[in-house]
Amino acid sequence: MSRDAVIRVSVSPGEVRVAGLVDDRLEAAWIERPFQPDGVGDLYLARVSAISPAMSGAFLTLSEGLTGFLPESELPPPRRPIAKALQDGLALPVRVTRAAQGGKGPRVTARLKPPELALAEGARAPALLKRGDDAALRLARAWDDAPIITDGAAMAAGLRANLDHGRITLHHGAVFDAELEEAFAELASPRVALPGGASLTIHPTPALTAIDVDAGSLAGSRDGVAHERMNIVAAQEVARQIRLRNLAGAILVDFAGLSVRRRDALVAPLAEALQGDPLGPQLLGMTRLGLMEIVRPRIHPPLHEVLGLPPTALTLGLAALRQALREVSARPGTPLRLVAAPELVQALAAAPQALDTYRLAAGRTLVLLPDRELRLGEERIEELPA
Repeated sequence: MSRDAVIRVSVSPGEVRVAGLVDDRLEAAWIERPFQPDGVGDLYLARVSAISPAMSGAFLTLSEGLTGFLPESELPPPRRPIAKALQDGLALPVRVTRAAQGGKGPRVTARLKPPELALAEGARAPALLKRGDDAALRLARAWDDAPIITDGAAMAAGLRANLDHGRITLHHGAVFDAELEEAFAELASPRVALPGGASLTIHPTPALTAIDVDAGSLAGSRDGVAHERMNIVAAQEVARQIRLRNLAGAILVDFAGLSVRRRDALVAPLAEALQGDPLGPQLLGMTRLGLMEIVRPRIHPPLHEVLGLPPTALTLGLAALRQALREVSARPGTPLRLVAAPELVQALAAAPQALDTYRLAAGRTLVLLPDRELRLGEERIEELPA
């Protein structure tokens, strides 16, 4: 990783935002909610609940209310058909390899290393044995020489327990500046601005993600060279947005202003732009309609499932808690209330861990006041009347 790389970890009530910057440009982004971990890397002593030869796998009870799927290919050796290798009720140590996403539960593997298997000794199924690494630690290990700056004391302590202490700085104050806050806010929008008025629009669907390139001021122009240059710039941003938003599965890209024949010239630039992705997405080529086909492994949930698109009541509520803490820092001791749409208040009430974190950080409770006249996005923070 470049010497000009840095990792910034912003900790706020109910949410951790991780930014990887190279030469001050956002190149990696993660948003996690500690009270809703995605579970990748978690170790369980699971119990087989249903064997499905037709699906070449088995469903396992990981914990109360949580079921995972074990593909036959993820059984430990020797290789045998799933119906012969397992039986209902069997206790089996597994690790989560893919988070629940797209309406499907987590996927697991039973191919574990001896230290992982040792954790299951003496446990009773079903049981969580160990949590996997969080986003900050994953990025820190991937960018193994990048300094890490965080505003969370517990986060700093956790990172120091696993990494060289000299890499980690506990910063007293916000670690996201206004530009970085804006960059993260843009990740919650389907539109991405490009130079010259061009843009990308990102459309997630249950089956695939479609990315449309709009030519902006070049729309209607017959200058093929200018269109090609614009699309090459778009290809670079497409690859970056796929990484930042953690888009996965099938991805189709519709470039702008070029005939299907001329779009062949974009295959090589797009393939090159995708090469820096740690998940190794594959550019499968171009369809007969001129759409570029990309497939990228599904591991962690895409950002639009974490935040919602448009942002959910919980996403907006956690952002309001973050803003309220900033106001408390600017006016210490001032009692505040959050006036918001009832569904936002309900979403925060269902996340008591986030409200408790706010209370500990602010030294007082944030009063929640539902207002039926307000819509999501119209919430406001006010000084509590005497």
